[in-house]
Amino acid sequence: MIRVLGLGDNVCDVYLHKGIMYPGGQALNFAVYARRLGASSDFMGVFGSDEIGEYNKKILGELEIGYSHCRTYVGENGFARVTIVDGDRVFKGSNRGGVIQAHPIFLDAADKEYIGGFSAVHTTNNGFLDGLLPELKELPPLVSYDFSYRWNEEDRVERVCPNVDIAFLSCADLDDCQARQLLEKLHGYGTAVVVGTRGSRGAIVYDGSQFYTQLPHLVQPVDTMGAGDSFATAMIVTILQEMEDSGKNFRDSEQLAEAIPKALEKAAEFSAQTCLVDGAFGFGTEVPARLRPRIYGDVFQ
Repeated sequence: MIRVLGLGDNVCDVYLHKGIMYPGGQALNFAVYARRLGASSDFMGVFGSDEIGEYNKKILGELEIGYSHCRTYVGENGFARVTIVDGDRVFKGSNRGGVIQAHPIFLDAADKEYIGGFSAVHTTNNGFLDGLLPELKELPPLVSYDFSYRWNEEDRVERVCPNVDIAFLSCADLDDCQARQLLEKLHGYGTAVVVGTRGSRGAIVYDGSQFYTQLPHLVQPVDTMGAGDSFATAMIVTILQEMEDSGKNFRDSEQLAEAIPKALEKAAEFSAQTCLVDGAFGFGTEVPARLRPRIYGDVFQ
C-alpha cells in the first residue's frame, strides 16, 4: 500500500449561515481524501490549543489518519469564514492559519526520517513552508504543491517550482492558450508535471512533452468546498498506484504518460463526488459558544 503525507495547513471552515464548522485545510483534506482512495495517509502540521484544533485532532483519530509529528501551540487554530452561493463556496475571510504564522513547521532529524518513509508529500501555498521545499526535495518522496490562485506571484513561482515534482494551479479565468502558456512557463522552472484546473472547463496537464485534457464529471453541486483538493489527491494517488502496481517509475516520461490519463479520469470522478457533500468531507459540528464572538463578530445571531 502506498503511503502519502499531507504537510501544512489545517483549519475549520465555519459556515456562517449555518453555525456549523467543518474540518478542512488543503493539506489535511489531502490526507483524508487519500485515505478514502485506499492509500495509507498521515497529516503533519500545527494545531492551535483551542476547540478547533482539538476537534480536528479528534476527526483525524476517528479516520485513523496519523498525526504523530504535529505540533500544538497555545493560541488559535486556523479557521475560515464561509458561505454558500448556488452550491459554490465563497470565503469571507480567515485568521490566516492561526498559530502556524508564528510557529511555522520545521523539520528536525526525526521528522526527516519520518517523511522519508512516504511515497509522496503534498503541501500548499497556505502552509507557510515554502522555505522547507529544498529540504523536502532532498528526501525520497515525490513532492507536490498546490499554488491555488497564487501562481501569478513571480517570486513564489521561482522558489517553489525547482523544488517540486507536481504543481497544481487554479486558473479558471484563463482561456486555453493562456493556460497552456502558463503551464509551460512553470514547467520551465523545473516542475515535472503542471496541472491547471479550470472548474467547469476541466483540467489541462503538461509534462514537458505533451498536453492532456480532462473534462469534469458534471453534477449539481451541494458544496464545492474541497473540489480542487480532491482532484489533486486523486490524481497523485492514482499515479502512485499505477506506478506501484506495474513497477513503473515516475521519472520515466513514457511510463508517466501512460498513467496521467487514468489519473485525470479518476480525479474528475472523485472531485465530482466531493461536490455532493457538505464541507470538504463532512463531519460538521456546531461552532463552540466561546469562539462565536471571535469568529462571527457582529454577524452572529
